Amino acid sequence: MAGDWKQRKVVIVGAGAVGSTFAYALAQSGQADGIVLIDKNRDFAEGQVMDLLHGKPYFPSVDIRLGDASDYADAAVIVMTAGAKQAPGESRLDLLQRNVAIVEGVVDEITASGSGAVLLMVSNPVDILTRVAQKRSGWRRGRVIGSGTVLDSARLRYTIARHCGVDVHNVHAYILGEHGDTEFAAWSMTHIGGVSIEYYCSLCGMCGNPSEHQAQMEETVRQSAYHIIDYKGATWFAVGLALVRIVDAVLRNRNSVLTVSVCLAGEYGIDDVALSVPCIVAAAGVERIVSGQLSRHEEKALSHCAATLGKSISELEKQGGGWSE
Repeated sequence: MAGDWKQRKVVIVGAGAVGSTFAYALAQSGQADGIVLIDKNRDFAEGQVMDLLHGKPYFPSVDIRLGDASDYADAAVIVMTAGAKQAPGESRLDLLQRNVAIVEGVVDEITASGSGAVLLMVSNPVDILTRVAQKRSGWRRGRVIGSGTVLDSARLRYTIARHCGVDVHNVHAYILGEHGDTEFAAWSMTHIGGVSIEYYCSLCGMCGNPSEHQAQMEETVRQSAYHIIDYKGATWFAVGLALVRIVDAVLRNRNSVLTVSVCLAGEYGIDDVALSVPCIVAAAGVERIVSGQLSRHEEKALSHCAATLGKSISELEKQGGGWSE
């Protein structure tokens, strides 16, 4: 029993809206045997733990407790949600400098513990901070992954399902690239009930110009987070569920295809930049990158994402931050 518990222990760094919502969703999922919350504000984290524990009669058996850096050593997955809050109207890239120092400090504690965990980055801008964490840790790239566009892809699936009037579970679609302003929909990989979106639209013929509606849906997804932030200050429900999906793939060795963010090493013609492409996620993190065939337009869009992120990385390098080892 002790061995199983160690294998399915999830440590969440940051007990704020995203971290606590993820903990709540993970507890209900029954996927983890142990959930540990760590936050610089221990009183706040303890309050979150107590609140969760009072719900134990209503979800599967799981140990939930307050923790510290010593808990990294035997964790299966460490989920980094801590960071500066994104303000209304602020892009994810604007958060870069404020969050690099936080990430590097936590990564130093994790590596010092001798942890064998998979590190899942959620703090924004997630793609750049995934690269920062991977370089800082010195771990193989697939062991440090970002939540990437898993949530964005869910938003696209929902938007397509609503537009086409079909069950969202029958829609397979991916947002690729940056988790941010340059992200794009990979329409060449989009299917409804096993039928390509292009062929499905030709059969349906209900909405007139499919390409026009696709552009509108893509922009809706791209602006979703900004609208939610304007309305209520931050997003947390859907991202919490997306994190459960990713962590479940690791804990249960699912070999799930998910658009997590990972440092590329020549795939899609991109090197030394972390962004989202379809990856097979299992017990060791990213087991394999699915190098699918994109359309020429999508290849250009992915290259643009890489160039945008690369520019921010270069600026960070000039300032001397982000990849000390």
